[in-house]
Amino acid sequence: MITIPRLTRVLAVFVALQAALFVLSAAFPPDMARAKRSSPVVLDHRGAWLRALPVENGRWRVRADLARTDPTFQKRLIAVEDARFYRHLGVDPFALVRATGSALVHGHVSSGASTLTMQTARLLEPRPRNLGAKLIEMIRAAQLESRLTKRETLALYLTLAPYGGNLEGVRAASLAYFGHEPTSLTDGEQALLIALPQSPEPRRPDRRPEAARAARRAVLDKMVRAHVMTEAAA
Repeated sequence: MITIPRLTRVLAVFVALQAALFVLSAAFPPDMARAKRSSPVVLDHRGAWLRALPVENGRWRVRADLARTDPTFQKRLIAVEDARFYRHLGVDPFALVRATGSALVHGHVSSGASTLTMQTARLLEPRPRNLGAKLIEMIRAAQLESRLTKRETLALYLTLAPYGGNLEGVRAASLAYFGHEPTSLTDGEQALLIALPQSPEPRRPDRRPEAARAARRAVLDKMVRAHVMTEAAA
């Protein structure tokens, strides 16, 4: 039986932890420097794209605009990469349990636990892939959740995500690989743009077309399983 004094102590501990997290978050905020640096875009007198200028290290990082990014692509990206994106607080405990169970059964991680928010945190502050880095990603993801809306987080991911070579962001990738803005994308284009950030160099369509096709096919199958595409369309 839970008594009033015990409940009071639990609440006090919870409040203390929340206060400690708030202080730590304020003292060690996420580094948003990369989010502030994007390629300047040169437009003609009609507002049409002429060219973009690279940022540091010659990278093409064109800021994503969700209002001008295919809404079906956005829906499918979330369905495939982070189905509970709009419900979790940066870290998905269900995905963590699933990934842990998969690791115990198979002896290695065969099911990802990184949410889109955690992936965005990793893109803001790249680190070696290890347990310590994963824990920092979780903390940073929680910090991002307290600072950004879900749409701002999604836009940031689609600005920083790597697409092979010196391409960063869905706009740069769509223009480079398909020759058009990501306002309207085919099913195949959407699948490739979802697949590439997870392994950009091995899946580059301009250098490894077979690997790119296989990755695209795998994502199309995931879309069907996530009920955001019919089997006939896939």
